[in-house]
Amino acid sequence: MAAPDPDPDVLDDARLNRALLARQLLLARSDLTAVEAVEHLVGMQAQAPNPPYVGLWTRLAGFRTPDLADGVRSREVVRLVLMRGTIHLVSARDCLRLRPVLAESLERSLSGTFGRKLAGLDLAEVVALGVEILEKESLTLGALGSRLAERWPDRDAFALANAVRNLTPLVQVPPRGLWGESGQAAHTTAAAWLGRAPDADPDAAAVVERYLAAFGPASVKDMQVWSGMSRLASVVARLGPRLRVFRGVDGRTLYDLPDAPRPAADTPAPVRFLPDFDNILLSHADRSRILTEEQRGHVFTRNGLIRPTFLVDGRVAGMWSVDRERGAARLVLRPFAPLARTVREELAEEGGRLLSFAAADSTSAEVVFDGRP
Repeated sequence: MAAPDPDPDVLDDARLNRALLARQLLLARSDLTAVEAVEHLVGMQAQAPNPPYVGLWTRLAGFRTPDLADGVRSREVVRLVLMRGTIHLVSARDCLRLRPVLAESLERSLSGTFGRKLAGLDLAEVVALGVEILEKESLTLGALGSRLAERWPDRDAFALANAVRNLTPLVQVPPRGLWGESGQAAHTTAAAWLGRAPDADPDAAAVVERYLAAFGPASVKDMQVWSGMSRLASVVARLGPRLRVFRGVDGRTLYDLPDAPRPAADTPAPVRFLPDFDNILLSHADRSRILTEEQRGHVFTRNGLIRPTFLVDGRVAGMWSVDRERGAARLVLRPFAPLARTVREELAEEGGRLLSFAAADSTSAEVVFDGRP
């Protein structure tokens, strides 16, 4: 007797996984431009300069480092604090429309971290002086704090600088964000850098819809974990019939855009290499659609780093790193469990392409598993 068809309104981890991969451009490389892809993904977490380049290489057909670096130089993309209070690489348009929506969460984060050190200050005055300073000269947060401490010598300089960063949009200027180039994270205001002010009418509902287009289906809690915002249930309620409602196998309510891709659970998924801090691992409260809690303990470090990983059949299967010595490059793969020979061959082939991209200047290159060829 044939098994009954699955309930189309119930999504298990396998179906959620394929939906996530499709929207993250990981089932097949996309022909989008670098800037279009960054917008589609609603930004890329970018504590370090290079991970977004690897993240786009793994998602886009024919991606080259100048495709993104030129966008940084031309101010089409910028780096600033956004979702979860972390540095993100976003398009200039998203800088201006996302930052106002996140203003309340960033203000709350500032209060939680530096509230005592900033108590009693007129923060509007701190911000005004910070903006005046930064629009004359781009500075690191440390240098900005020192300048502000000249006006408030009894206050913590780092707290003063963070007050400016969290209460007004600041962007990091090149060479920060350029592949292979060093440089401290110097800041100026988004308005000065882009020549335009942030949107005056924040649209949280539009941000929720864009999140679902890149990460859905998802629960309200997932949306809040991704954004760092609170009280999104009321925003979802306002969207009403513009969303389709599903259920997880555990009974939780999941929301999605009606016409967003939801491929079958058995849709083939090629191996993929993800960079440090990839948002696909950070944007849900329930991450079982892509990695286990045990794997999360290996990938997420205590000091806040998110290690590079590789996917097999759409799920995290191990971590990777590139070791450089005397001009030679080695891609070291550390699987969490034994891999079939065909999977190892597929990883070695894709890993060779990764080395050709990320270590193009190496004199030799090889892919090894657990330190062995």
